[in-house]
Amino acid sequence: MKITRASDSDKNGEDDLLPEYNFNYRKARPNRFTTQTGQGSLRVTLDPDVAEVFTTSESVNNALRAILSAMPKN
Repeated sequence: MKITRASDSDKNGEDDLLPEYNFNYRKARPNRFTTQTGQGSLRVTLDPDVAEVFTTSESVNNALRAILSAMPKN
């Protein structure tokens, strides 16, 4: 293994970061350190304007249940 000094790596004065990276989401795996959602749970992302009105999951569920009760049953 070649040992380089910090001054050797800064010869160009350019960053090693690219302006954009291509990420292959097919190879992505769930984060094992996050809390897992329970069985039967579903996470949904709300648009910002909707999230201003429905600030809790309870308020979203109440609105959806009201819509479901108004829908005709087949």
